[in-house]
Parts: sequence; C-alpha cells; structure tokens
Amino acid sequence: MLRRDLVKLGAGLSFLGAAGRFVGSAEAADAPGATPFDDSTVRDIAQRLAKKAYSPPSDTLPSAISSLNFDQFRGIAYKPDQALWHGQNFAFDVEFFPRGFLYRPRIEMNEVVDGKTARVPYNPDLFSYEDPQTRVTDDIGFAGLRIRNAINTPGVMEECAVFLGASYFRAVAKGQNYGLSARGFADGTGDSKGEEFALFREFWLERPKPGVDSLVVHALLDSPSVTGAFRFTIRPGATTVFDVQSSFFPRTTITESGIAPLTGMFYFDTNDRNRVVDWRPAAHDSEALSIWTGEGQQLWRPLINPVDLQFSAFGDTSPHGFGLMQRKRAFDDYQDLALNYEKRPSLWIEPIGDWGEGAVDLVEIPTPNEVNDNIVSFWRPKAPLQAGREYNFTYRMYWGWDNPWPTTQARVVATRVGAVVDHPEARFFVVDFNGAPFEHLGPDAKFHLIPTASAGSIRNVVVEPNPNIHGWRTTFEFVPGDAKIAELQCQLANDQGPVSETWMYRWTPSNL
Repeated sequence: MLRRDLVKLGAGLSFLGAAGRFVGSAEAADAPGATPFDDSTVRDIAQRLAKKAYSPPSDTLPSAISSLNFDQFRGIAYKPDQALWHGQNFAFDVEFFPRGFLYRPRIEMNEVVDGKTARVPYNPDLFSYEDPQTRVTDDIGFAGLRIRNAINTPGVMEECAVFLGASYFRAVAKGQNYGLSARGFADGTGDSKGEEFALFREFWLERPKPGVDSLVVHALLDSPSVTGAFRFTIRPGATTVFDVQSSFFPRTTITESGIAPLTGMFYFDTNDRNRVVDWRPAAHDSEALSIWTGEGQQLWRPLINPVDLQFSAFGDTSPHGFGLMQRKRAFDDYQDLALNYEKRPSLWIEPIGDWGEGAVDLVEIPTPNEVNDNIVSFWRPKAPLQAGREYNFTYRMYWGWDNPWPTTQARVVATRVGAVVDHPEARFFVVDFNGAPFEHLGPDAKFHLIPTASAGSIRNVVVEPNPNIHGWRTTFEFVPGDAKIAELQCQLANDQGPVSETWMYRWTPSNL
C-alpha cells in the first residue's frame, strides 16, 4: 500500500466529509430482510467460511472508475449531510469511502439495531463528484469507513478512526494526526516468499445509545489461509482505546502468523541517517519498539532504516505489552510544518489473558524515502496455527502520546550515533536517559553503565549528568573488529543495581 495516500485520506482531508446524515440508512430492526445479530454472529460466519475455499470479494469496477488515480479518487467526496447517525444525538457518526484507486474490493456494510442487522444500502448520490464522469449508477458499494466523534472540541465532529484497505485501520487521540496503522492479521511478513494480506470483507456497526461514549464495530476477516472475527469497542479521547476480541480459523497451517500487527514508517533520525540528505532532524511515525516482557523487563529498541531487510525476534512468554512508540514530542525534533511527526500516535498493545510462548517480531525494510511503510511488529505464537482449529486473542490498543503505564525506571530519550575520529570502522554512541530515578538526587549521586555486545568490543564508556533533559548522558565507542553483525545492549545502574529500561541496538556494516 502507498502509505502517504492512505494518510491523506485521513483527518487531514476535510473534503471527504464533515458532519452529515446517511439518509439512505435502513432501520435495521424494521428493514425488510433484517436478520438476528449478537456477539456470536460474526464468529459463526467466520467458522463456516473457513470450511470453504477462499473466494475474494468482487473487485470489478465500471470502466469509468476502473483506473482512477489518487486525485480522481479523492475527488469523489462523501456528502456532509449523509453520515450514518448524524443528528440523532449520538457520540458518533460514520462516513463511507467509495471504491476505486487502491481500494477496489467491495466491502459490505451493515447496521445493527436492537439485535437485528440490515445492509447499509449504496447510492451514488451519497457522494459528490469533481469529475461528473466518475459518477456511475451501478450498485458498486463501499471500500471502507471512517468514524467521527467530537474528540477535540465539544459539538464538532472530527475523524478519529478509519478502516480502509486490506485489514488496515488507524486511529488518533485528542490533538493528534494520523501516523502508524494496525492490521487484523499478518502472515509471512518479511518472508522472501511473500506476504499474504488478509482483508476485512464485511463490517457490522452497532448503533450507539445516546450518552454512550463507545462504539462497537464487528469485522469479518478473510484470506486464502485464514478467516477471523473481530469485535472492536472504540473509545476516543486523550488516549483512544480499542478493546479487541479476535477469533481465527485457519484454512491451512500457518507457521508465520502475526497477532496485533503494527505498521509504520521510519526514514531517519539521529541514530540512523546514513544515505539520507535531508534538512530535517528526523522523519518517522515511530522511533522505537518498546516491549514489557512477561518477567517485567522493559526493552527499548530504536528503529533503523537498513540497507537490507532486517528481522528481529524477541522471545517471551505472556508479555505485558509491546508497541511502536513516538517519544519525541517537540516541533524542533522534526521541523516539519506539513507532516507534524511530533503529533503522530504511539500504539501500545496490552495482551489480555495468557498468550503463552512466542516472540515479538520486528521487521525493518529499506526505504529510500518517507512514502512507504517499512516497519512491522507483531506477536508471533511459538506454535503454528493449525488448520481446522480456533484461536482466540483478546487485547487492548492504546493510541496516544506514550505508554499508558507509569514506570519507575529511567527511560531512553535519545539515541545518537556518530563517527570515531581515530577508528573509521568504530561508532560513537550517545544514549540519554531521564525519568523517575533522577527526580530527587543528591549532589553526590553516581551512576554507571552496564554495556554488552554480542561481538566486537565496547570501550571509553562515560556517564555524566545532562541537566538539559534533567537526566543523564551515557557515551561509549563500539569497535566491530571482524564482526558482521552485533547486538548491543546497555542499562544505566547505581550501586543498588539497574535503574533504567534496557536499550538495545543492532549494528551491521551498513551502519557505517
């Protein structure tokens, strides 16, 4: 997918709809053909579907719109007075995307009212058209949906979440812009044989009640290898929270499954700007992968834009959480007036229940620019998902400004990498920490660094106060020797033991 186009289809494009009323909406409880619906309905559909061969939804479009470019696609705008539920004193309304451009499959939409569901009907007059020739009268249906809520200003409906393209979705918290995405499922990510992309082929939107600040969305996932049922409970706010219940029914044995996948972009930052000539200090949706392991260890792995695809796996049992995080929150960190990377969400995954053994995987893909998503992270169960069985994963997603949980450990606030004058192959690392351990220090406080390297050697370690960040700065030199790859780690400590999260970094010759 072209991520920049998907971002532009988010909150920044007011022409794709303001407040409105979906006048064609069927009253699900009374509509002809309405059928019963409860929390088991989509799961039952997915289970039955898994016993049949995969049949994708139609992606055939009339010739007038079969080859739309991005500008033509965005010229088909949802009318402001057509939003589902507008004017009914609900906290939410919903708008729908037209089909075309990258978004060709027909995705069915349903409304659920009082335990019954009915199809949301398509009508070409729901949209306005910059080019009249792109208006077709065929019943072509929709490509996706956007959810709106008065997330920033009371009484002003604004976009807070989007489901569009394959099983991609994204959300923002109050005051934020779109950045990274999530997916329903990943299969074969980073595999040289190629990745399979499942899609959400049908949605059910539960009509909210007046005064209720959450919205329930059900989705049916489908692909050649797996079907799935999702129930999202969405609560926008200072942190936007998704409660996710998912069930998977493999058609075939899946050895490289990805649960709760996160997808974003990392182009460059102070730790990795090799091959980049750019006037800005940094450009990325996320700066690091953070993991809180099942044993309580807190890991911080700065992202890179590698020369060759890099795959990392952090083995664990029942992790407390993981996420792609954006900690740098000042305009000066990026200096980009248009893209506002400092306002991009971090996304934290909190597993609910025992997820057993597995690994948090990280895939870093080379990118020559900031147009394409090149970072993927997810939970990979240790055991393959077997055909004919059911697998359930419940988790909570926090779209917000930071990790939702407080910590008493010092946190990494910056990673910088530079040259060593007297050793061309060596690299100079600067890792800054701040946080709780430095809040009430006496004048004689001392800290030391515990660094390790899987290959090569570390020398000239220095630890000193950094009053500019109310924290401490650590520096060291890494000499690779004959190493072709090295995993670096360090923790800040005092005489009682470690006081910081664990900083981790992968060095390769391409980092030179």
